Amino acid sequence: MASELKPVYLITGSDRPKIQRALRRLRDRVGEEATELLSAQEANGEDAVAACNSLGLLGGGGRLVVVDDVDRWKAADTKAVAAYLSSPAPGTVLALVGVEVKKDSALAKACAKAGDVLVYDVPKRRIPDWVAKQFADRGVSADPEAVRVLVELVGEDPEELASEVDKIATWAGGEPVGTREVELLAAGCAEVPGYELTDAWGRRDLPGALAACQTLLERSGDPVSRTVPALIGLLVAHASRVRECQALADEGLTAREAASRLKRHPFYVEKLFAQARGYGPDELRDAIVRLAELDYAVKGGSRLAVDLELERALIEITPPRAAATAA
Repeated sequence: MASELKPVYLITGSDRPKIQRALRRLRDRVGEEATELLSAQEANGEDAVAACNSLGLLGGGGRLVVVDDVDRWKAADTKAVAAYLSSPAPGTVLALVGVEVKKDSALAKACAKAGDVLVYDVPKRRIPDWVAKQFADRGVSADPEAVRVLVELVGEDPEELASEVDKIATWAGGEPVGTREVELLAAGCAEVPGYELTDAWGRRDLPGALAACQTLLERSGDPVSRTVPALIGLLVAHASRVRECQALADEGLTAREAASRLKRHPFYVEKLFAQARGYGPDELRDAIVRLAELDYAVKGGSRLAVDLELERALIEITPPRAAATAA
């Protein structure tokens, strides 16, 4: 069976779940008892070559040597592996695993010449699509907003996202998954999961914005003096993106056209467009100015507590629609 396999596979990319599945297929072909696992943190190129040659001398069926974290290897390690690949041990498969091994690197070129280079990447702007497919593969449909919330809560690491999808899909038992289920079940791992705050601000929901802000302050592992500046940065970035989308809408662009120009996911840009319709240009400009003043205040420009300064600013930049119209 192993004779059908190539002498070497370089497996790289950010889609760690897919990389693990590729390794599992190799291990199933060769057998667990004939597999040796190494890490480039301890094993160098010569160690990997020695493992391949020693296994090959044992005879019998196929053998598999897996070396993880080969991004750490230096030129000497690559040279040793390349020399080995010019005359690899019969029946032995070498699987080299890394996150960011470039296709034009010396290691990739040596592996491509003797075997295969498998790249499994998840482009950041396509992470929501990837998450939606993970749910679909498990027989569960998740609406776009639920997918967006999951990415906001967990972050963009595919391995952590896949773990959360597994948990939520198991709980759902084939039923559709919405935002509520994600909020209840997902473990928040992202540094500042601020979608509740920005969404509340976007719909002019002051009580919701204040409540979200308080929740974020309470569940942050950092002191208030560090969390407040992070939340200010979040609000500034979000308000700036809403203002940018407002300008693009004035140019006549649709949300999908703007998503292409901004290189962001259409679902996210559609939300920004919706929020841009709820604020006037002057309001957005004033909000960004007020947040700049807030940033100055929490960095020593005010004697008030930083969380109180944040609350005051939120009240000012999130007026009810009626109040904004009257003003």
